Amino acid sequence: MIRTFCTAAVLLAASPALAAEPDGLVLPPGFHASVVADGLKGIRHLAFRNAHQLYASTRGVKGAGILALHLDDNHKADRTEHFGTAEGGTGIGILRGQLYAATPTTIYRYRFDGDDLVPSAQPEVILDGMPEKPSINRAIALNDRGDLFVGVPGQTNNCTAPDAMKTGLQPCPELQGRGGIWRFSATRAGQAFASDGTQLATGLRDLDAMDWRAGDGLYAIQHGRGGMHELFPTFVADDEAIAEEMHKVSRGANFGWPYSYWDNARNVRLTAPEYGGDGKASPTITYTAPVAVLPGHAAPLDMVFYQGTKFPRAWRGGAFVALHGGQGAATPQGHHGYNITYVPFDRGGRAGTPVIFADNFAGPDPSDRSVAKAAYRPVGVTAGPDGALYVADSNKGRIWRIAYGD
Repeated sequence: MIRTFCTAAVLLAASPALAAEPDGLVLPPGFHASVVADGLKGIRHLAFRNAHQLYASTRGVKGAGILALHLDDNHKADRTEHFGTAEGGTGIGILRGQLYAATPTTIYRYRFDGDDLVPSAQPEVILDGMPEKPSINRAIALNDRGDLFVGVPGQTNNCTAPDAMKTGLQPCPELQGRGGIWRFSATRAGQAFASDGTQLATGLRDLDAMDWRAGDGLYAIQHGRGGMHELFPTFVADDEAIAEEMHKVSRGANFGWPYSYWDNARNVRLTAPEYGGDGKASPTITYTAPVAVLPGHAAPLDMVFYQGTKFPRAWRGGAFVALHGGQGAATPQGHHGYNITYVPFDRGGRAGTPVIFADNFAGPDPSDRSVAKAAYRPVGVTAGPDGALYVADSNKGRIWRIAYGD
């Protein structure tokens, strides 16, 4: 069964905590937030090396490279450094004390001397030759077996020619060397994309959020297409019904883009109108079904599976997803996203109904949930060695720590 989004935090049947939280954040009872750092321009994803060393990838700020933050015993940044030139690729991760960071074309590995905050040596090139443009998102994930996973998006919204926006290219050329997820070795330097890797999945439009669930496997959330109502108003009544799809990634998976999309309103996969769909027909080919779906245009930009023990059991073992928030003209109802959503998993590894975990990043009014008005927009999320959740914002470069009971 596909689990659709639920706006109420049904996992904990209680009202949000009444205690004032920084920036007006709304959290479940017993959780509290504090500000770790601020003014970190261009921050994207986060990764901990140890309890006192937090790293952030950057995008859109030339020369920012990787940000290195030293946290004091109160979880506040008391030192910030920049190093390297890896930027613009979104992905960052730590494996066996070494930091991996992506650019649109390359994945680097940085080694450290002991507990030094900044590496002294030049980085090693682990993977090179990824296609650079137009989409520069490069989500990465690592596991304890030494695997490196990388997502390379397609090039367009729906794989059409610029002069024929209503007719999809068949077959879609963007699925050759793009539009998928590959596995490489995290321990081998000098690998070439894509010949030295194994392609696990195809049918991928765009990807920022990907993580390995311990004891289970790899999961990714692809961005749904946009602009369909404008092109096909008869068949697509509401673009926001086109879901953001969470998939388990196994070899041979096909997420269905550009030939199909998941309709949130009907809870069914439909043939894309560029490929003959009429808003009702399902594709004749069977594509991989999502394990959960999120609201259209919520913009999932990062996710992390929580494996700690500090949170109540209802908030363990599932994925916390940073929803950057939808775009478009401001409306009284606002747009989807602008929160941290939780996708629960049961003991059998089945995903449950997604629920909002942390809210009000944009502001207290629904109309604040727009690009023009939002105070903050979640862009990165990770779990710290202290068992807390750390959330990064793209508007003002703020990082929050969300902990239970302290």
